[in-house]
Order: sequence, then structure tokens, then C-alpha cells
Amino acid sequence: MDSQTILARIERDTSVSEDAMRSAPLSPRAQAIADGALIAVERGISCEAGWNAPVAITRAAWDDCVAWSDEDSDRQCPQDETGRLWDVLWMSIAPIRGRRFRTEFYTELYRVPRDGHTVTAELVRLHCTIGSGDEGEAVVTIRQADEV
Repeated sequence: MDSQTILARIERDTSVSEDAMRSAPLSPRAQAIADGALIAVERGISCEAGWNAPVAITRAAWDDCVAWSDEDSDRQCPQDETGRLWDVLWMSIAPIRGRRFRTEFYTELYRVPRDGHTVTAELVRLHCTIGSGDEGEAVVTIRQADEV
């Protein structure tokens, strides 16, 4: 089917909006962020922790190591998401700070599991990769060790 025929069919099809025709498909990383599979970290806090590239954390790692609500503080122990996020960012850059640059490594940190009753921090292992983003730019992805 040639492009003229395709355009003619689109113009006749009233179920396709003009916005839908103009919008380009999202790149894989952008789609993962839009779908919630990856959580994009705000540039301010990631830069403050030492990351120069955009950072994203998988949903599983976020839920396990970052997510925290006021109800969690009431049930378990007082913490907040910003502090937990800072811990993840700081501990995940530590293995490459002042050392030879690596694009893939593991890091460990202690975090209180969000389970409704535990008040003692437990060790968790995270896997960090520095790779190419959708446009070829450097990006950081932090995930659970078993998500590799």
C-alpha cells in the first residue's frame, strides 16, 4: 500500500484523532517511564548525590528501597521517601566515586523493608548500569539484584 492510500484511509477514518496522528511513539526508556516500570529520579537530587546522567529506578527497586508513606512511619519507624531515595542514590554512586569508572556494578545498602512491622534495617543488594539512553546519551538504571 503506498503512502497516498494510507493517508487517504487515515483522513477517512474518524476514529483516529489528529493528535494521535501527530504523536510519535515513545522510545523504549521513555515508554518504560510512562508505563511506570521505571521511575525517573528528579535531576536535582540525583545531581546532588553525584550523578551527572539521568537516573531511573525500576518499580521493584523503588517499591522495596524508596517508597514510604506517613502510614509506614506510623506503623514501623519514622522515615521519608526523600531520605530513602538519597540513600539509594548515594550508596549506588559510592562504588565508582574516586575509582576507575565502571558501567555495571552492584552496591549494597541497609533499608527498612516496607512490610508493616519491621523496624530494623536489612541489607539489600542493587544492580546499577550506566548505558546508552534512547538518544545515545548516558543514563543510569538502578534495579534489584535479581532483576538482572
